[in-house]
Amino acid sequence: MTFASDTVSKKMGPLRPPALDVENIRRDFPLLTQKIHGKSLVYLDNAATTQKPQAVIDRITRYYQEENSNIHRGVHSLSEKATQAYEAARAKVRGFLNASQDREILFVRGATEGINLVAQSYGRVFIKAGDEIVLSVMEHHSNIVPWQMLCEERGAALRVIPINDTGELGRDEYEKLLNERTKLVSIVHISNALGTINPVKQMIRSAHDRGIPVLVDGAQAVPHLAVDVQELDCDFYVFSGHKLFGPTGIGILYGKAGLLEQMPPYQGGGDMISSVSFEKTCYNTLPYKFEAGTPHIAGGIGLGAAIDYLNGIGMERIAAYEQELLAYATDALSGIPGMRIIGTAKEKAGVLSFILDGVHPHDIGTILDHEGVAVRAGHHCAMPLMQRLGVPATARASLAFYNTKEEIDLLVKGIYKVKEVFA
Repeated sequence: MTFASDTVSKKMGPLRPPALDVENIRRDFPLLTQKIHGKSLVYLDNAATTQKPQAVIDRITRYYQEENSNIHRGVHSLSEKATQAYEAARAKVRGFLNASQDREILFVRGATEGINLVAQSYGRVFIKAGDEIVLSVMEHHSNIVPWQMLCEERGAALRVIPINDTGELGRDEYEKLLNERTKLVSIVHISNALGTINPVKQMIRSAHDRGIPVLVDGAQAVPHLAVDVQELDCDFYVFSGHKLFGPTGIGILYGKAGLLEQMPPYQGGGDMISSVSFEKTCYNTLPYKFEAGTPHIAGGIGLGAAIDYLNGIGMERIAAYEQELLAYATDALSGIPGMRIIGTAKEKAGVLSFILDGVHPHDIGTILDHEGVAVRAGHHCAMPLMQRLGVPATARASLAFYNTKEEIDLLVKGIYKVKEVFA
């Protein structure tokens, strides 16, 4: 079969989305105008958290100034107004992920809580002694520790997909790990420490061929590329709002309705019930069954505003620009003597982890900070990955669509300053 896009490409060449007006976009982010140690801020720690556009800040302020009320439980006007705004945000997330139903979108505190919810709720029903859960060596601790805890409780076992020296998963090894004991695959979409984009669609298909459900950790994916959960056919997908230019303390767990219906509540309390007596409690319908207590209302509404902002720019345009920026940064850093980039997969997002001969990553981060350049230094909550790669830590520059080539040049200049200090 020939797809329409293939036909167009053959006749006209690949179509590129319109270029971003990055300088105009930067004006939407007030924090980027700060001075650090008297120098213009170069913010390259986006994999840890992203900056917030004024539209998100204004929307949160508006909620507290004009709509502040508890949701779902009130019949007065403010409560109804707040409820409508919160549920409208849920619908925006559903559209952003292309989920089929709003009730498949659960508000949580972040990707970490989303994974823990699945581990505790799905795990209580479906994971038994002798079962196996498959992860990769490049997982964030949030996608390791909850499964370790579950395996210790249930008598199950973790199985780990290895990687090669470039930071790519072993596909053949993955296939060999899948067997009749495998009850779940939980895999990162994009590595926070390497930037590797994993072939999750093919991995999901392989697991589903054996009747195995798949959770995808999308915390690093949703800021950088369009995600379609129906196309991926994943069973669960999690992400954090603060990495998507939204507020902290809010995140999303997408789950297929059929699976969520079979899972018990993660927490008990208000709003997750339909009736309560001392003899019996009846649980609420989806998604509220998993949303006990007063939620982070402003956070959910702020996340909806962030999605509106991103949709206004276009995820395809963002992805194209960031790939161009990544190529520029990779080339620039590769030319620095004594520099080694950690993670050189063919398919990568905007993460550049690196080490410098004779310099600890924490010293790199400290000196760069005095040059106004913000990067992350450490193990990036991926200690098993660092052990596999034979490094205790790395410095990490991570990109967003508001970064520029000029900022990459300042990063390079700062690294040469580091080399001078340790010469």
